[in-house]
Amino acid sequence: MSATLSDSLKKILDDRTFVSIATIQPDGSPQVSPVWVKRDGDDLLISTTVDRRKTANLRRDPRVSVVVQPADEPYSYAEIRGTASLTTEGGQELINELAQKYVGKSYAEFNPQSAQDAERVVVRITPRKVAGRL
Repeated sequence: MSATLSDSLKKILDDRTFVSIATIQPDGSPQVSPVWVKRDGDDLLISTTVDRRKTANLRRDPRVSVVVQPADEPYSYAEIRGTASLTTEGGQELINELAQKYVGKSYAEFNPQSAQDAERVVVRITPRKVAGRL
């Protein structure tokens, strides 16, 4: 059963707030990465590449936790626990959309070395539980 995001949390996710995503390593330890995020209804979308640790972790175990903590309100936060699904479809489009949102330019302009990146992956996170103060 999926969880619903509050209107205040949706507003923060629609802004340029960075989030941290935690995945589970093969040895059970956490692996945390700061990422750009897009909201699609109550789902969250992030972009990564096929060769990243978080991709391997999520292919093995789709459980994920995302922390949203606005820079201007550090004592307000939300933890979103959910399940991830991965696809390469739309990967380049998502990273370009995220780059426009966060830095106001295409991803290739922001990161000229990105032409050498591995194939992009769209990670869709479906919330199962939301906790915190947002």
